[in-house]
Amino acid sequence: MLIAACVKWVDLRPAVDPVHGTVVRSSNGSGFSAADRSAVEVALRLADDLDASVALVCAGPAAAEDGLRDLLAAGASMAVRVDVGGDPHDDSELGVHTGEEAASLLAPVLADLGASIVVCGDVSADLGSGTVPAYLAHHLRAAQALGLLEVSLVDDGSLRALRRLDGGRREVLSVSGPAVLSVEGGVAELRRAPLSAALAVRDVDVDVRRGRSLHQVQPPRLRPWRPPARAVPAPHGEHALDRIVALTGALVDRTPPRSVTLDPPQAAEAIVEQLRSWGYLPDL
Repeated sequence: MLIAACVKWVDLRPAVDPVHGTVVRSSNGSGFSAADRSAVEVALRLADDLDASVALVCAGPAAAEDGLRDLLAAGASMAVRVDVGGDPHDDSELGVHTGEEAASLLAPVLADLGASIVVCGDVSADLGSGTVPAYLAHHLRAAQALGLLEVSLVDDGSLRALRRLDGGRREVLSVSGPAVLSVEGGVAELRRAPLSAALAVRDVDVDVRRGRSLHQVQPPRLRPWRPPARAVPAPHGEHALDRIVALTGALVDRTPPRSVTLDPPQAAEAIVEQLRSWGYLPDL
């Protein structure tokens, strides 16, 4: 049995330019958020209870491999980095911008690994939308339990999850695999890796796979939607006033509005007759 922990490589200490207010990535401040580290610890605890192995999956640049090795030292079995393109030496080129795009890149890798349970952080530290777990559950056709405060294994082999609701309420869920879970950063603190494991993973190779989307993600529209233009005949008239009258229909006889109360069959006939009188329906 394999449990996958999906993590995101983000800038944990971005700087703000004091002159023009833009966000500038720090040169050595990237890492994994508290929610992602909590997801790794939850995956490790479930693996201990289920006698399973843990795989770390990250869609990010080559700079994320050292961070994945640090997580490997905590007890994970393997690490997979999904290459999203960009400059391999530029830590700021993450290559993934939307939750749907990230999920479409991660889902094929998780399916190839055969992960029964996928654990993610509920939100990312770079003000992300937090929609990746939901999209992963959709692509993997798995159950989803999102925004969890507690995750534990019960005697029948299913998972008991405590979910946060609005207004300080809680919801208790019974989850059976395959499933996608997302946990908050305070659910569990990642265990400290022993020194021997931290030294051993320095030479471990991270499995790098080329990301492939399940479908083509359409880029967002940057302009308002405008319907296509409709070709209409030009107004007739020698003078401008005649053309304005033709366009507005000011001198055309119109049927005055009326209110009628009819049974459904008679009302349908009245609507059809009115549409026919306006020329929308052909005469039968």
